[in-house]
Amino acid sequence: MRAINAIRMGGVEVLPLIEGGKGVSISNGLSSGNWAAAGGVGTFSAVNADSYDDQGHPIPQIYHGRTRRDRHEELVGYAVKGALAQARRAWDLAGGKGRIHANILWEMGGAERIITEVLEQARGLIHGITCGAGMPYRLSDIAARFNVHYYPIVSSARAFNALWRRAYHKAASLLGGVVYEDPWLAGGHNGLSNGEDPTRPENPFPRVLALRKQMREFGLHETPIIMAGGVWWLEEWEDWIDNPDLGPIAFQFGTRPLLTKESPIGDAWKQRLLTLHEGDVFLNRFSPTGFYSSAVNNGFIQELRERNERQVAFSTDPIGEHIAEYGVGPRKRIVYLTPADLERARSWEALGFIEALRTPDSTLIFVTPAKAQEILADQQACMGCLSSCRFSNWAQHEPDYSNGKKADPRSFCIQKTLQDIAHRSDDPSAVEHNLMFSGHNAFRFAKDPFYSNGFIPTVKQLVERILTGR
Repeated sequence: MRAINAIRMGGVEVLPLIEGGKGVSISNGLSSGNWAAAGGVGTFSAVNADSYDDQGHPIPQIYHGRTRRDRHEELVGYAVKGALAQARRAWDLAGGKGRIHANILWEMGGAERIITEVLEQARGLIHGITCGAGMPYRLSDIAARFNVHYYPIVSSARAFNALWRRAYHKAASLLGGVVYEDPWLAGGHNGLSNGEDPTRPENPFPRVLALRKQMREFGLHETPIIMAGGVWWLEEWEDWIDNPDLGPIAFQFGTRPLLTKESPIGDAWKQRLLTLHEGDVFLNRFSPTGFYSSAVNNGFIQELRERNERQVAFSTDPIGEHIAEYGVGPRKRIVYLTPADLERARSWEALGFIEALRTPDSTLIFVTPAKAQEILADQQACMGCLSSCRFSNWAQHEPDYSNGKKADPRSFCIQKTLQDIAHRSDDPSAVEHNLMFSGHNAFRFAKDPFYSNGFIPTVKQLVERILTGR
């Protein structure tokens, strides 16, 4: 394998190995601090991270506010305290080696406010901010205010061009690198544009080459590009390393750090990773963000698939083929279905899916009474974890804190399920019935001899393995 040399990033020489940030307590101070101690860049999540009591136990994020706005304020408070706790832990463990980055999602609720308060209180502990999930124009302004480097996550040269021209050119010296995240292979939320086909992955090389050409037009010849999504063995990327056309390249590992001793996920989750097959991780569009996302096809995803398949269009007045009356809700208010869809509805009712819930697109989905009760309870308990949520219709903008649409029962409360799997992933049932984000290469755990006989490495052992090849 071609030798991997240090790269200049954030003003220092580090290994070109980046730990990918994974939200809600999955990339924490323990994992990122150890990654930095190994000489790379550790990334903790600043998305509703855990804070701790005096005994070192995670503080449950329980909401008491009567309104969504009140609960949103509680969420911001939890997020700031959690990010500070993880930053301090990562800093202590790194021992002055590597770099420590904080990862935020621009579309998370209160993102700008949270990262500003964290950087204000964690001066000197955080070297960089990584940010994706949206178009974070204000990221460079925040970085400049606190003199930290920033690392936008993009999936195309076009996206970076827009960010640079609108804002980033004003803080060029603090642009530590640009993360290219493959929208077909990365885990979590993916940056597919409306013009890209989720079923037809594109080769990342020409897309990253286009990004470098765009960056060179802006004088960013030596600013690293960080390849994220689909990276497993570096020998598979040898034609990228020291390639003069691409310029400085680093590699981000999001999925592989999940399976380390320092990873905070529970044993049931780790064991599940060791048994995945190709195709078990796939792109879906169930997320309340509206973005595509990559997740393990477990019982949670299967229920969402089935829920969305039990769907028919309706009209409030008889029109065209919509002439069959159907009563919705406790008062059985009449809407009109096609005769064929009425038959489908009756067949679902016979299987126990007797509750019909309206969607913003003038359709009905059919669920059990228990699922309907769960959906409505989750919508009512919304704490505004996203800047805009299609599941609950929350939006963080005044005066009404609504996105102007009806709440969509085809989606789910992402905060609830990610918190649950993060803190109960020793339980196989929790792993099966919650959202489990993963990169598409997770099936390689089962095929890589490094993990034979269920071996789980330390972060240090993983970094050493990456540096030495297979």
